[in-house]
Amino acid sequence: RREPLALINLKKKSEETGEEELASRLDHCKAKATRHIFLIRHSQYHLDGRADKDRTLTPLGREQAELTGRRLASLGLKFDQIIHSSMTRATETTEIISKHLPGVKKISTDLLREGAPIEPDPPVSHWKPEAVQYYEDGARIEAAFRNFIHRADAKQEEDSYEIFVCHANVIRYIVCRALQFPPEGWLRLSLNNGSITHLVIRPNGRVALRTLGDTGFMPPDKITRT
Repeated sequence: RREPLALINLKKKSEETGEEELASRLDHCKAKATRHIFLIRHSQYHLDGRADKDRTLTPLGREQAELTGRRLASLGLKFDQIIHSSMTRATETTEIISKHLPGVKKISTDLLREGAPIEPDPPVSHWKPEAVQYYEDGARIEAAFRNFIHRADAKQEEDSYEIFVCHANVIRYIVCRALQFPPEGWLRLSLNNGSITHLVIRPNGRVALRTLGDTGFMPPDKITRT
């Protein structure tokens, strides 16, 4: 619902000015800038932690976050913000990455927490959460997609570069939704820890995937998929 026609009230169109006024109002509602979305999967963490607070990054995970932070800084882009999942492993990854991007504000959100976005098709035998989890997590992750992944606001004058630090399931679902692929196929994608996925959203709403799960900046012995 971000097409210009969806943002104006056609009933208020003046009969006197007609098409000229409509064209002017449509132009005022058109996006001008491109949004660059960098989706970062958190680094390796301790899988044996009982509660979220115990699932902290491993020493290797901290190294991975450092490498990801250096990679993002090396791009020479003016990042606008880092939005991250409120889970411990994503928060710790963000803190390490942000050291390489001084001055970039950080925002925590529950919307990006890990979960089960939608039942995968075809199903898999090694991962079968309770059906209720799809309803609870799926609605939240879909809300994250609608809230964060869209064309620029008409008021945005310059291109933006935003970082989202979250989780594999969330990123895979977002990529499928953004590219208009069947979201049930999300589990067919694989993402390494600390990887970078780059989506580009043009002013007309078209989306392109520039990189998916890139870890080419990491030495082979530092790459994991836990």
